[in-house]
Amino acid sequence: MESEQLKSLAVDAVESMKGQDVAVLDVRDRTSMTDYMVIVSGNSNRHIHSLAEEVVQRAKQEADSKPKLEGGETSDWVLVDMGDVIVHLMLPATREFYDLERFWRDAPGLGVSGTE
Repeated sequence: MESEQLKSLAVDAVESMKGQDVAVLDVRDRTSMTDYMVIVSGNSNRHIHSLAEEVVQRAKQEADSKPKLEGGETSDWVLVDMGDVIVHLMLPATREFYDLERFWRDAPGLGVSGTE
């Protein structure tokens, strides 16, 4: 599956589970590590873990992918690594503290739908 399709899959998954403040960053020209970063807030540790589980499940079913999951059920930051797309799921306070959007501020923000 192409990185654009993986990005859309991740965004659809988190939106279906009521992920909040979804941001998509295009980092293709800034790192060889990944193409896109999807950053999402959840309202509790359980919520962000459920969001991560939904992304993983869809990636396995629809993309025949084996994403890597970092962070447990009590974590305030869970990461789903799908290779070309990395999904960061965080509690709002954690997201504000680490401020990944500022760190990658030169990357084009694609918004929720993935279009500039």
